Amino acid sequence: MKMQSRRTFMKTALASGAVMALPGLALAEGGTLADIKKRGKLTVGTEAAYEPFEFVENGQVVGYGRDILELMAQKLGVKLEQMNLPFQGLLPGLMSHKFDFVATSVGITPERAKRFAFSEPVGVVRSVLMVRAGDTSIKKDLDISGKIIGTQMGSSSQPVADEFEKELKEKTGKGYADTKLFQAYPDVSNALANNTIDVALMPSNIAAVQMRKQAGVFRIVGEIGQPKLLAWVANPKDLEIRQFINSSLDEFRSSGKLAELQKKWFGGPMETPHADYLPSGAI
Repeated sequence: MKMQSRRTFMKTALASGAVMALPGLALAEGGTLADIKKRGKLTVGTEAAYEPFEFVENGQVVGYGRDILELMAQKLGVKLEQMNLPFQGLLPGLMSHKFDFVATSVGITPERAKRFAFSEPVGVVRSVLMVRAGDTSIKKDLDISGKIIGTQMGSSSQPVADEFEKELKEKTGKGYADTKLFQAYPDVSNALANNTIDVALMPSNIAAVQMRKQAGVFRIVGEIGQPKLLAWVANPKDLEIRQFINSSLDEFRSSGKLAELQKKWFGGPMETPHADYLPSGAI
């Protein structure tokens, strides 16, 4: 049997319909930096719905991740094509080379890490405690004992609040005065601003957005629960591309460019590990 190169195989399969195509997407052929440079375009898949990492503003994808991608495309000397797609189509599209890698905030989990090549973390999300800037009664996490806390109903923050209340009772003898649940995080921020609650518990990226939009209104007094690492994802056959992502992040970190972008989008530095971040058994 005559062996086909991967590129020839993918062309044949696409033409015959053997590869399921996402509507309107062309195949990003190849899996090396040479392929990307020859094509003259870095093609990435994104779900732009996680402000300020990646989101749509005035019809364009913007955010922390977009700015990093622009730097990477400049480094390669190519144009950037960022496809905004539903999350459900990103990882399957990656495996069939619809794009060079996934540049969206994907949580690193043991299950995913065995199937996909995660980059160094591009972000970390923590459950933070946000209070009114002028409230001097709350300076640290334990000070929320006896206070009214609010968070989004059914969110990942709700069980974090429940667990921390147990810790409060053990350390201070009492929990919250009350827990109020809201339909969305912006509702939580509004409740904090109008004194309906004393403390807002929300993901750090959401808090950063609220603090950027309402400068000087809120401040962070601590974080509770376990942080969640977010990374980009390469096809496991395209480890050169993952290495490019990692080396670029290291370069931008050393030059101070990452710190500049973090200040721009998050209001301050964001510490992320660049070693020992993958779970056991990861690619």
